[in-house]
Amino acid sequence: MKPAPRTALFCSASILAAALAGAAAADTHLRFPIGEGPFDWAEFQAFADSHDFSGQTLEITGAGTGVDADLLREIFAYFAEVTGAEVKYSGSDSFEQDIVIAVQAGTPPDVALYPQPGLAADMARRGHLVPLADGTRDWYIDTFAAGESWADLASPVGPDGNRHVYGIFNAVDVKSLVWYSPEAFDENGYDIPRSMEELKALTDTMVEDGLTPFCLGLGAGAGTGWPATDWVEDFMLRTQPPEVYDQWVRNEIPFTDPRVVAAIEEYGYFARNDAYVDGGSSAAATIDFRDSPDGLFEFPPKCMMHRQASFIPTFFPDGIQIGSDADFFYFPAYDGKDLGTPVLGSGGLATVMQDRPVAHAFMAFLQTSLPHAMTAAQGKTLTPHRDVSLDAYASDTGRALAEILLSATTFRFDGSDLMPGEIGTDAFWNAMVEYTTGNLSAEDAAAAIQARWDSIR
Repeated sequence: MKPAPRTALFCSASILAAALAGAAAADTHLRFPIGEGPFDWAEFQAFADSHDFSGQTLEITGAGTGVDADLLREIFAYFAEVTGAEVKYSGSDSFEQDIVIAVQAGTPPDVALYPQPGLAADMARRGHLVPLADGTRDWYIDTFAAGESWADLASPVGPDGNRHVYGIFNAVDVKSLVWYSPEAFDENGYDIPRSMEELKALTDTMVEDGLTPFCLGLGAGAGTGWPATDWVEDFMLRTQPPEVYDQWVRNEIPFTDPRVVAAIEEYGYFARNDAYVDGGSSAAATIDFRDSPDGLFEFPPKCMMHRQASFIPTFFPDGIQIGSDADFFYFPAYDGKDLGTPVLGSGGLATVMQDRPVAHAFMAFLQTSLPHAMTAAQGKTLTPHRDVSLDAYASDTGRALAEILLSATTFRFDGSDLMPGEIGTDAFWNAMVEYTTGNLSAEDAAAAIQARWDSIR
């Protein structure tokens, strides 16, 4: 779709720049003044020059509430500033249920922000999402690190049985991380492992030195077991090509496939060895995942490493400083396998639900680097957009995480989040607890999950 003409602002670049600068000075609701900071204002100006929706309203709904909603509104304010549109955002903790109700009532928003692509894929298949403009797939490939992966994730099957690009990703988290104490590593002379083979060798060295390599906690109330599924998903990406991962997530190959069982056993290599895990593998299910990294910071440390996503510092003990007291490295790939540097993570997908020019213009806005750079500058999430300067990130930690994301050759979403709820948030979690604690073999755990999947077909 061609952008709507910005009839009120067909003016010279210098006049437009002056107008934008004046608007920035007058509108203190803009977090970053237009024309300042590590942002591509020329690109933003070009967008402003071709979009005018004065007097129109854009309704957006998503799962972000509280502070998250405030951060979204900070970004949306720039779209409103230069298009003249009023942006109304509403967030809900029960977004997944609310959006289904809105569709059934015939009152979907113009734009919906899906926290995970699984529900968006279901909406696309049922014809409730509007495909984006031709060329969006090429934009992903040209602009995002591991761009083809992102294009595929944004391209579920539509009601016609074909795949179309239905959304733009923004605000990404990385899960393929190992956290550690730099001081403990330095005291013992340990180097950061650059391959899975080196990580396994380092694990053995730590045991020989009388240390425990990993802290592991699977406890999460009703969600107990999910941390183990993240390990398995990371190993699927490190032992098999991404297309096999996708087939597994869609159950086009069963959980009992030898390749899946092997990935579970790779997790078990670490998790089911009592010498490798603080408290032994049988204790993992009773340790809350929020408490499990605490052992890194005890004296002497109860463990040397903790594999967990970029959000885990939220649960570190008070006073822990990232970069000095704690740091992280990429959960490495195998040297012996030609599978690049895959990254597991998550992110939100913005989609069009009402086929209106202003909604498509918002998608065009999300394809500029500005909203992605703003996301980075807010300091909460990351972006795979290659045109965003690392200087935009609010901290050294953000920049280091971004470098991992930008170095990815493959990016995939958390597989359990993409599976049916009875599998990804129940059978898979439960079976991994039973496997970790030694009650089931990898083959039996896989068979239990697959039997549940077969029962819901």
